[in-house]
Amino acid sequence: MTSNFQRLPRPLRKAQQLASCRTVRVAVLGQGAVGKTAITVRFITKRFIGEYDPTLETIYRHVFSVDGECVQFEVLDTAGQEEDTMLIEEKIKWAEGFIIAYSVTDRCSFDEILRLRFLISHIHSGLKRHHGDTLPPVVIVANKKDLQYDRMVTTEEGSSIAQALKCPFFEISARDSYEETAAVFSLLYREVASTGAPSAFRRKVSSKLMDKIPRIHSTATTSLSVRSFSLSSVKDFLTD
Repeated sequence: MTSNFQRLPRPLRKAQQLASCRTVRVAVLGQGAVGKTAITVRFITKRFIGEYDPTLETIYRHVFSVDGECVQFEVLDTAGQEEDTMLIEEKIKWAEGFIIAYSVTDRCSFDEILRLRFLISHIHSGLKRHHGDTLPPVVIVANKKDLQYDRMVTTEEGSSIAQALKCPFFEISARDSYEETAAVFSLLYREVASTGAPSAFRRKVSSKLMDKIPRIHSTATTSLSVRSFSLSSVKDFLTD
């Protein structure tokens, strides 16, 4: 006899995977044209995108394994344009860990590190009474090390300022290496986890600004079109 009842769908394996994942919010900060989107997209898709819309801001959701642990990264790729204090404050409050990126070919972007590090410390210091005494971790990333002939900032300078600010330091090429880029996010998660931030910093952020930023779900196997193009939207190359 054939049953008149339809078989209920099995729970999605992806949903079960996400339920067991720890979530961490990461903001990628830095001046325009330092490669923030290239770093983020390289981590998520394993592909390098050289051209993109520099005004676009997106929150990417990406599941990744760190030391055998399932982690869902929520990565805010900021536009890097000049912003008023209120706008950048909302973004800094949202994140639990930070990547401050600069380009080794742009000394002005290197000089911006101190301002951004101060803003993170200042803004989260005001939140400490709610979330413990530990400030969120920051990783300083020097990008574009492949452009040696255009270099304006030495490796030693980057390492020195990171040591002075007590932050981990990476010098990478998002163009040449997926492994270097993934190592940045892996270390940042370890730093966040070691502070207890995935639970201690967990909070519901009610912000009209953050709600307006588009969110894109992706996986490490997300494919890119083989055609060459200038991106006007990440939706051109990321599938849900």
